[in-house]
Amino acid sequence: MSLGVVTGSRRVSRFLALLASAAGLLMSASRLPAEAPGTLSPELEKVRAALDKYRDPIVAVHDGYLSTLGCIEFRAPGGPGEMPYKAGGMGVHFLNGQLVGTELDPLRPQILIYEPDGDKLRLAAAEWFVPLSTGVKERPRIFGHPFDGPMEGHHPLMPATLTHYDLHVWLWKPNPSGTFHPTNPDLKCSGAGYSLQEKAPKIVAND
Repeated sequence: MSLGVVTGSRRVSRFLALLASAAGLLMSASRLPAEAPGTLSPELEKVRAALDKYRDPIVAVHDGYLSTLGCIEFRAPGGPGEMPYKAGGMGVHFLNGQLVGTELDPLRPQILIYEPDGDKLRLAAAEWFVPLSTGVKERPRIFGHPFDGPMEGHHPLMPATLTHYDLHVWLWKPNPSGTFHPTNPDLKCSGAGYSLQEKAPKIVAND
């Protein structure tokens, strides 16, 4: 065998080894989530710690958060003219009507979201909620993040006419779709009482 053939073989071998290494890196990268679920900023860590008392839903009720009963889940993503939700769950909402308004307090969300777990409810997320009826004109922001919407109310638990902005923040249950995404593919309502399969609400204008 000539020296040229040996050298060429070594080059081919090195090239194949580099190619295999690159393919392995690409496969590893494809398995990484776009946003590491459960990773919260220091600000959100403080908010979660302040709201940890609501892991007990009785404490939430005592402080004015009342259950809307239904566990909401979206089996299909939003379509044209609808909010761009991914398929996933939203859970059971506890609403505090006394906190509804245009003033936003990081430590006083209008809504707490629970996940059914057998006969218990586990705190999963908090939601800041601003109806258009408050007179809000500009898209609200909190934690440096713009709210979703404006959108129709989530029928049947809300009248469709309850148009609003909202922002979900998954402080306790990691969300593979993102900390601020409305739906969580890991939250399931199957088997829970008053489980509701909803369609993504329609997008509305805020004139």
